[in-house]
Amino acid sequence: MSLTLEPAADPDDDASNPSTARPFSEIAGARLSRRSVLAGGVLAAAGFLTTSLVGPPAAVAAPPGGQDRGGRGLLGFEPVPPGTADEVIVPRGYTARPFIPWGTPILGSFPAFAPGTAEEGGPAGNTAAEQAEQIGMHHDGMTYFPLHSGRRGNEHGLLVLNHEYTDEYYLHRAQFVDGYKPTSAEGVRKSQNAHGVSVVEIERARSGEWQVKRSPRNRRITATTPMSFSGPAAGHRLLRTAADPAGSTPLGTINNCGNGETPWGTYLTCEENFNGYFRVDPGHGGEDAALQTRYGVGGDRNGWAAHDPRFVVRAGDANEPNRFGWVVEIDPLNPRSAPVKRTALGRLKHEDATVHVSRGGRVVVYMGDDQVNEYVYKFVSAANWRSMRARGTSPLDEGTLYVARFTDDGRGEWVPLVHGQHGLTPENGFADQGDVLVKTRQAADRVGATPMDRPEWTAVDPRSGTVYVTLTNNTGRTIANAANPRTRNQWGHIVRWDEDHGDHTATGFSWDVFLLAGPGDGADGSTIAAEDAFGSPDGLWLDPDSRAWIQTDGTQPGGANNQMLAADPYRTDRNGVPEVRRFLTGARQCEVTGIAMTPDQRTLFVNLQHPGEDGDSSWPGLDGVTTPRSATVVVARDDGGVIGS
Repeated sequence: MSLTLEPAADPDDDASNPSTARPFSEIAGARLSRRSVLAGGVLAAAGFLTTSLVGPPAAVAAPPGGQDRGGRGLLGFEPVPPGTADEVIVPRGYTARPFIPWGTPILGSFPAFAPGTAEEGGPAGNTAAEQAEQIGMHHDGMTYFPLHSGRRGNEHGLLVLNHEYTDEYYLHRAQFVDGYKPTSAEGVRKSQNAHGVSVVEIERARSGEWQVKRSPRNRRITATTPMSFSGPAAGHRLLRTAADPAGSTPLGTINNCGNGETPWGTYLTCEENFNGYFRVDPGHGGEDAALQTRYGVGGDRNGWAAHDPRFVVRAGDANEPNRFGWVVEIDPLNPRSAPVKRTALGRLKHEDATVHVSRGGRVVVYMGDDQVNEYVYKFVSAANWRSMRARGTSPLDEGTLYVARFTDDGRGEWVPLVHGQHGLTPENGFADQGDVLVKTRQAADRVGATPMDRPEWTAVDPRSGTVYVTLTNNTGRTIANAANPRTRNQWGHIVRWDEDHGDHTATGFSWDVFLLAGPGDGADGSTIAAEDAFGSPDGLWLDPDSRAWIQTDGTQPGGANNQMLAADPYRTDRNGVPEVRRFLTGARQCEVTGIAMTPDQRTLFVNLQHPGEDGDSSWPGLDGVTTPRSATVVVARDDGGVIGS
């Protein structure tokens, strides 16, 4: 089955935001239309945006060393064409190898992967207990933690990666019913054990290939792993359940999407579309019903509720969904430590959590809420992170959560989500700060945040400090404007901003559009060349040299496979459009997501998620297994050079 030009229906793309605040699409149109007049630009008769209106914020300057002495810029590889084959393609002079696919043994008895069969009475594949000792399903966000300083750290480290969700058909094969849901408690446990996070120790062998080490550091964190809450909402009435009346010890993490890394060496995993795992029984309303509606709770997509009562929302015990939607901190070096859900960072469909150290040593965490018409957030710690940790306080427990409001003139404001301010008061349904954090979306609605077109990954340029966010798409858009003339934003775009005075703790910023994705044929307003065509930007990361790595998840121009591109923010054409080159194309029907590098930037790790989700793939095809499996791809230059240069 081949990819189609129209995006597939996805219930997570449906809006659950009742806010009447002005959407970002309209603000961008007004902002850039005004700039066209000021700059002397001319809009085409059809109302399309001229590319001269898209360029860098005035404060952005090329970073030291951003271009080599020959002025060749940051991108030194030969771009690859769009791909449609069931394989991974990288530029000439590079090699890509699949690594740690779903089912790779890392713990316990190290059980080999057994895919099972769809034939009636055939083998069912690995057991639930075996899945708990293997790499999980549907790889996503990822970080590499070196285990040594210096050169050795580039060859030996921990790879920590998320597993966003499960494809129940491929997971169970012989054990499924209509909708491909598991039919037994054993099947539910296997599905839950394929979720979460993997911590795996890896080392580069003399042959140059990476291998898994049988290490006591290896770990699986699943949908049933004991955890704790911290921060202002810990123990809150909205987090208490019959099984945990103290509201302090949640079980598990699910739908783990993007990630973050702290300067003190821990991993942040982000709970995204948790809402669809629950079955909502009738018989309750009021605050419970409002919360469920605003977060879209319900659907029982995996069939867990039939065999695990924790995923049934019922009158008198309706708070279990509130225990998901958080950023979870994991210490990868301590396999005995309990993961911690940091409530000060708010509850939403967290796409990722980009950590940046700002002036005075305060940590700033940028986050997107991945659903149409949702918001962009940031958290600022109360003090210097080193001093907070010296006092025994987590920098992620004390601070201020903000939500972004964009204005037509290219300015923006970070509005604090603090109890007692901006209408976040008891008479409006916010009894305390715990209420504000559990009801983060409602709090953002109340303060008039700007609805965005599916805010996904955030990233910070390590040299200039410019912040980026990918906006994947919003096919429900009905407002046409100069910046995005399509009434259905099928292709998405990327926005960036500079915080005032270069201070990431500031409450004001200047924003602009980095690029508008699409076919690049001049007929849809996209600001990229046709040879660089892409759609649905999702994953995003800026490496130490400021290359912007862009990963896609969704419809691509021409029905091509998803891909990864690199952009040079400091090498632009006369219209201010950055140079973009396609670096990698994925297998059929996969998402390209998750990215990490060794410190020397000579090994690149990229994840391919759900290849063949509609049956048209056998990638990666390792050890004779034809079942499509999510996996990490290890990319290196044949000459051992810096990736992308």
